[in-house]
Amino acid sequence: MLTKIRYSVKDMFLWSRGETFIFLTYTGIITYLYEVQEWSFLNVPWTPVALIGTAVAFMVGFQNNAAYDRIWEARKIWGAIVNTSRTWGMKIQDMLNNNHAVDPLSEQELKEQKRILIYRHIAWMTALRYAMRESRSWEASHKSKSNREWTKMLHIPERISTLEDNLLMYLSPEEKAYVMSKKNKQTALLYLQSKHIRELKDQGYIWEFAFLELENVLEELFTHQGKSERIKNFPYPRQYATLAYYMVKLFVILLPFGLVPEFAEIANQISFTHPVIGSYFIWLAIPFCASVSWAFHIMERMARVGENPFEGIVNDVPISTISRGIEIDLRQMLDEEEDIIPSQFPEDHNAQL
Repeated sequence: MLTKIRYSVKDMFLWSRGETFIFLTYTGIITYLYEVQEWSFLNVPWTPVALIGTAVAFMVGFQNNAAYDRIWEARKIWGAIVNTSRTWGMKIQDMLNNNHAVDPLSEQELKEQKRILIYRHIAWMTALRYAMRESRSWEASHKSKSNREWTKMLHIPERISTLEDNLLMYLSPEEKAYVMSKKNKQTALLYLQSKHIRELKDQGYIWEFAFLELENVLEELFTHQGKSERIKNFPYPRQYATLAYYMVKLFVILLPFGLVPEFAEIANQISFTHPVIGSYFIWLAIPFCASVSWAFHIMERMARVGENPFEGIVNDVPISTISRGIEIDLRQMLDEEEDIIPSQFPEDHNAQL
């Protein structure tokens, strides 16, 4: 249904340019002290550095796999919300009728009841996506300067308008006041849905078997909501994330002490046959070491920001786009005029929001 962000290598370098500059500067200082100042004691055997690097690679790889699993699970949950929402719209259209009604409604009155139920479902999706965009203390998007820069560049709908203003488009003033008085607003909306269809069943506008089918759909929506809230409210275990973070830092600090002497030894060997190249070869340790440091750092950082797939950053699940797509489908099934159906949220910097 959806294509995701086209996140180029250039964007990744811009995202981590501050750290890249630090890696280059740090390695440059170590190389200068070792080569020019002849601080030969700045020499750590390569074997322990390599062993630490191997351990870090395993830890960061595990963290990346776990982060990807969280993102992919979140995407599957919202894909299921798409399917269940369409099912809700279809069943409301076909199961709400006068076949068993004691006091039949007019065609226009039936259509209005269907509109209320479908609009309330759109309000549920709206409340759920706003709940998913709320910040948590363990989320990482606000802790890095470059993350904050990306966040300012993206126009996340939930940060532009309030939930209260959005609910005005889908609920009556009384229902909106009731929902806003509750902490878990999306749950309150599903309770209203259940109450409404029970009243319609009591009046004969929904057959009892159809009522049970609609209740099953609401149960599915509760399940999807609970799964989404679980990912939002339960962070990736901090002991793993923190250990990986500090181990990457330790490896990046030790790496020049192991690589620069290695490059110095290679330079000495080259000097016998190519003196000019050999005299400058050690300085290649700067870009090489910075590249290795960047690779480990960027893998850890990608995992760190990928742990929370609803923050509203470029690699998150595009729940705003998904919700608006469902809204468009449901309102078209109501045969509304195209000019009153909202358009899809535009891509922002090649990212769906």
